[in-house]
Amino acid sequence: MNRQTFQAKNNEVERQWHVVDASDQILGRLSAKLAVILMGKNKPQYTPHHDVGDFVVVTNADKIRLTGSKLDQKFFQRYSRYPSGLKSRSYRWMIENRPELLLERAVRRMLPKNRLARRQLTKLKIYRGSQHPHQAQNPQPLVV
Repeated sequence: MNRQTFQAKNNEVERQWHVVDASDQILGRLSAKLAVILMGKNKPQYTPHHDVGDFVVVTNADKIRLTGSKLDQKFFQRYSRYPSGLKSRSYRWMIENRPELLLERAVRRMLPKNRLARRQLTKLKIYRGSQHPHQAQNPQPLVV
């Protein structure tokens, strides 16, 4: 038997466009599924050291859900590295004002921590409403 291991090449990968409606989706479960698609782990030609993932367009990010009482008990924090530079916002405030950032950070933290993941994250497009400017790419609806 002649068995050879398949290694995907960057110029041979066929990328597809998917559109996901985030209405009434749970934040953690949705971001885990999006991370799998961005990495390309749902494809049979997955290669860990090459970017074989697809493009994902997420719409209705402002209608995403959190379970339990995380809306008021969980906080989004950033620090400016200056004294008293810690800014804390509740997840309720984030969903009302910056839902794109909340979903993007959740997906980023589920990707590996390297240069390849930064390139994979550029294929994620998140929009607050139901309209997006990627109709020309003919994205296929993806049920998650």
